[in-house]
Amino acid sequence: MISEGESVPKFELDDADGNKVKSTDFKGKKHVIYFYPKDFTPGCTAEADEFSKDYKKFKKAGIEIVGISPDDVDSHKKFCEKMGIPFFLLADSNKEVSKKFGVWGKKKFMGREYMGINRSTFLVNEKGKIFKVYPKVKPTGHSKQVLEDFSN
Repeated sequence: MISEGESVPKFELDDADGNKVKSTDFKGKKHVIYFYPKDFTPGCTAEADEFSKDYKKFKKAGIEIVGISPDDVDSHKKFCEKMGIPFFLLADSNKEVSKKFGVWGKKKFMGREYMGINRSTFLVNEKGKIFKVYPKVKPTGHSKQVLEDFSN
C-alpha cells in the first residue's frame, strides 16, 4: 500500500456518467480518495451514505470526494441514483488503480480467501501528496473522522 508522504499515482477512470476523470483534475485541491469493494453492499452503502450526508461540509472546506471500486460505470450510475451520491464514483473495472494504491489483495470472509478491494482511504493535500492513510476502514463514522483529520 502506498504511504503517507507519497504522491497520488497517476490514473484516468470513467465516472458514473462515463466521463473521463484524471488524477491531475484534482491538482491544487484537497481531496479524499476512498476505495470500497462493491456497490449496494451493506458496508459500502453505509460509507457512501455518510460521505453523501457530510458532502456539503466537505465542499465548504474545499475538499472533493472520490470513491473508487471495481464496479462498472452502469453499476455506479445506479448506485449514485439510488443513494443520491453527489460526488465522483470511478470505475476501476480492471483493478489497475487499486493495484497502484496497493488496496487490491487477499481478503478473508467466513474462512474463505479471495482477491478483492481492502477498504481504504487516502487524504490528499493540494500538492497531490497523501498525508493520511486509513488502511482498514470501518464504514460507520468514517466520514466524520476524515473531516476531523482534514481540520487538524
